[in-house]
Amino acid sequence: MPRRRQRHMVGSGSDGTEDSDSSAEREQTNSSESDGNTAKRQRLTRASTRLSQSSQASDTPDLKRAADHDESPPLTPTGNAPSSESELDISSPNASHDESLAKDQANRDSDKDLPHRPKRRRCHETYNFNMKCPTPGCNSLGHLTGKHERHFAVSGCPLYHNLSADECKVKAVSREKQEEEVKEENNSRHATRHQTPTSKQSRYKEQVSEMRKGRNSGLQKEQKEKHMEHRQTHSNTREPLLENITSEYDLELFRKAQARASEDLEKLRIQGQITEGSNMIKTILFGRYELDTWYHSPYPEEYARLGRLYVCEFCLKYMKSQTILRRHMAKCVWKHPPGDEVYRKGGISVFEVDGKKNKIYCQNLCLLAKLFLDHKTLYYDVEPFLFYVMTEADNTGCHLVGYFSKEKNSFLNYNVSCILTMPQYMRQGFGKMLIDFSYLLSKVEEKVGSPERPLSDLGLISYRSYWKEVLLRYMCTFQGKEISIKEISQETAVNPVDIVSTLQSLQMLKYWKGKHLVLKRQDLIDEWKAKEIKRGHSNKTIDPSSLKWTPPKGT
Repeated sequence: MPRRRQRHMVGSGSDGTEDSDSSAEREQTNSSESDGNTAKRQRLTRASTRLSQSSQASDTPDLKRAADHDESPPLTPTGNAPSSESELDISSPNASHDESLAKDQANRDSDKDLPHRPKRRRCHETYNFNMKCPTPGCNSLGHLTGKHERHFAVSGCPLYHNLSADECKVKAVSREKQEEEVKEENNSRHATRHQTPTSKQSRYKEQVSEMRKGRNSGLQKEQKEKHMEHRQTHSNTREPLLENITSEYDLELFRKAQARASEDLEKLRIQGQITEGSNMIKTILFGRYELDTWYHSPYPEEYARLGRLYVCEFCLKYMKSQTILRRHMAKCVWKHPPGDEVYRKGGISVFEVDGKKNKIYCQNLCLLAKLFLDHKTLYYDVEPFLFYVMTEADNTGCHLVGYFSKEKNSFLNYNVSCILTMPQYMRQGFGKMLIDFSYLLSKVEEKVGSPERPLSDLGLISYRSYWKEVLLRYMCTFQGKEISIKEISQETAVNPVDIVSTLQSLQMLKYWKGKHLVLKRQDLIDEWKAKEIKRGHSNKTIDPSSLKWTPPKGT
């Protein structure tokens, strides 16, 4: 049964005779079912006539007053007119459905005589022009991607990136042309993928090597003065000058990555998943470090809207102010993660934390990790997981370096569900240590492991580098004539699929006479040896003899 609804609007009126007339008409309809449709149409016509007559007789002054005002009430930021008594929905339980239809039709007719009312636009299709880019001197026009007319965040601001809106558009056109060329070339080489590179690709590789030769030469005196002047003038309101710091090729790659990230953020903003300036933690104070966040994390709203969060580096409790953090640190008795210490060598330790036994700690760890991971979706359901937390110890305690989580019972033999190295410890070898430790656990369990997909961008780079190193080390020590992928997998605990993909990327796998052959490329092995010698003896390696761990049973 449709909802009975009447609108009390300008130009609509009602009197007490309608209910009695409609009751009599309903009795006639019940007594004569064969003429029901005809009576219904007559009833609708009479009701419409009465309404139009009463509106013309009684509400003419209202129409005149409405016409004297400015056209329509101002729209709210969402695009909807503010609610008032003239727009209240009044439902009468005694009114019939036919009367509702008649009055709705009369209201629509009377709306045609009202002053012009602007069209309402959907909320997600409009820009909030009250918002402005936070960069000083920016008028919010243009976008770093070159595809949008306006921006409201620093990530899309051309001025912050020391560019103009026109330069961004030119760069966008150039990037699109390059992407089209790459697609055409990939389509033409689809059948010969993973084989030897074409002559064009070889020439391009040589050009890139030539461009990268001078990237470590350093800045000249005039360039240093220019960079220092720019930093003193704009401080943190502008991006530092990046020209002449590295090669033009690497700088262009960085610009592409910036534009792609800005485009992804713009899509999220349009979809309503993020909003500018609200519910986004910008920085966290973690121990002696102040860290800029990369992604949104679902902290409680009263904390997220602050923009800056204070986190205890030992128990991972989050707080609203530095005063609260200082008082907490004076009382906090934690100096290392909860759980069992299963590995220690030098100042590096690894603690096994059960998500069921230490639920609050693991939930806080997941919320913290989401600030730096894009694909992480697990926040609160931590009970089915074990967390292996790596720390670096000093005289104040064990400081969080990174962690990885692992399902207690994984049907697909995933040895890592989520992995993170804290930003202040990145590019120091700790990521490879975490990966190596996860495969060491798989070896003790006598299983073959693989990380759960999808991997983050940095995670994929780290894993590919680790797999390459493992394979080249195996090839270097291998003395036989025939190499079996199954034997490599059993020796290293790396999944055969990951081994094959790594061999293909290194161009060490070839299909010949109906068989797949593994090529032992001596040039890659010699290059890896040279890097190992240059690196020297490093303490950023996992020592299997320092592991004190047995696989958990029935957890």
